[in-house]
Amino acid sequence: MKVLFAAAEAHPFIKTGGLADVIGALPKALKAAGVDVRVILPKYKGIPEKYSAQMEHVATLEVPIGWRNQYCGIEKVVFEGIPVYFIDNEYYFGRDGIYGYMDDGERFAYFNRAVLECLPAISFQPDVIHCHDWHAAVVPLLLQAHYRHNPFYSEMRTVFTIHNLLYQGVFPYTVLGELLGLDDSYFLGVEYYGNVNYMKGGIVYSDHVTTVSPTYADEIRTPYYGYGLDGLLTARSDALSGIVNGIDTKSYNPSSDTAIFTKYRSNLAKKAENKLGLQQELGLPVAPYIPMVAMVTRLVDSKGLDLLTRVLDELLYYDDIQFVLLGTGDEVYERWFREAQWRYPTKLSSQITFSDALSRKIYAASDIFLMPSKFEPCGISQLLALRYGSIPVVRETGGLNDTVQAYNEYTGEGNGFTFKDYNAHDMMHTLRRAVSFYHKPEHWKKVAKNAFSGDYSWNVSAQQYIDIYNKITVAAEE
Repeated sequence: MKVLFAAAEAHPFIKTGGLADVIGALPKALKAAGVDVRVILPKYKGIPEKYSAQMEHVATLEVPIGWRNQYCGIEKVVFEGIPVYFIDNEYYFGRDGIYGYMDDGERFAYFNRAVLECLPAISFQPDVIHCHDWHAAVVPLLLQAHYRHNPFYSEMRTVFTIHNLLYQGVFPYTVLGELLGLDDSYFLGVEYYGNVNYMKGGIVYSDHVTTVSPTYADEIRTPYYGYGLDGLLTARSDALSGIVNGIDTKSYNPSSDTAIFTKYRSNLAKKAENKLGLQQELGLPVAPYIPMVAMVTRLVDSKGLDLLTRVLDELLYYDDIQFVLLGTGDEVYERWFREAQWRYPTKLSSQITFSDALSRKIYAASDIFLMPSKFEPCGISQLLALRYGSIPVVRETGGLNDTVQAYNEYTGEGNGFTFKDYNAHDMMHTLRRAVSFYHKPEHWKKVAKNAFSGDYSWNVSAQQYIDIYNKITVAAEE
């Protein structure tokens, strides 16, 4: 089985969120299962020099964009056994950042077309092209429209994975002809209120659609979570699967992580030494018996921060806890948490930045990890927290619902604490319930043991993807 991953970002080369973690880790699990898997990305200006310096030039070609041809260089790095190709074009990708430009529709139309054009040049004929989010969503459409007649491409199949349905890549109607080189016979497959919707194209034209948790696969077929595509997703439900993400358990391993203060496996006493180290580093009172609650998150509405800002003052005023927050995002939230730290300097540390090393220290140090998300397609942070024995308090949505089970004090089952309604006081009640069990060691040891013993690797999920690859390629042969 030969598989090509097409995506906009991948750890460790370039990252803005969980998509990069998936593209960085899943191919390794597939390779371990015997798949010949490769990855293709844009060559961004922001890729660290230590990686760009290793790149080997493979080929040069021209990529058609509507009525014109654009330069395309192909660079290659083999990283941890995975061949990674980079589409080089300074005009489109030699900029700061990844997204947010007025011509993103053109930039990623070029990338999608380049993915297909470069395959003969890199001498790779995949059985499946696995496309991720809207940035690679029109590969299946372009394959059908421009390449299916070519014997080199005729047997290729496509899988499209929705990582977050909120971001769909919607651009003006003119994109259809001027950038994608398509006539109006293809418009219905991408039409969205008179515009062109890249993500819709991925859903319509791919052989199978996946998303990153079973619960999210159900949620996006409802109007509240579907963002206008719920009807289409319901129509394609026979070809829609929800597969939970995993994490790189080799990299994120508290028994070998060099970023944390004290390595440990499942020893809560050793874990507690990390809390003392972080308290000292952040200038909080060094107090081993005070429960530390943490969030590592983007500071945006969807992460449930409006719930937290409503009740955090009450929690910090009345409850004997410490709260540590790491993240950047909307200015209104950045300012709110900075001001809150000024009000509660001995109880709150607001780290308005991004630091992988600090995030690892927080996972290792914290006792409780809060994720009150409005929606969460899968979530990586709760898996990392569980891996490090930080007990999640989450809302029952998306992947949070699939990976965190509420602790039952009577049976000893469960690896966290959950609440259902998007309500600030429900969240606060659940958080206080978690804190109450923290002060009951016989229960806390049980829930921590459940957290430590979970399998958060990609192994099971990788096999589910392989099953889909096999299914669609066999169906094509029939």
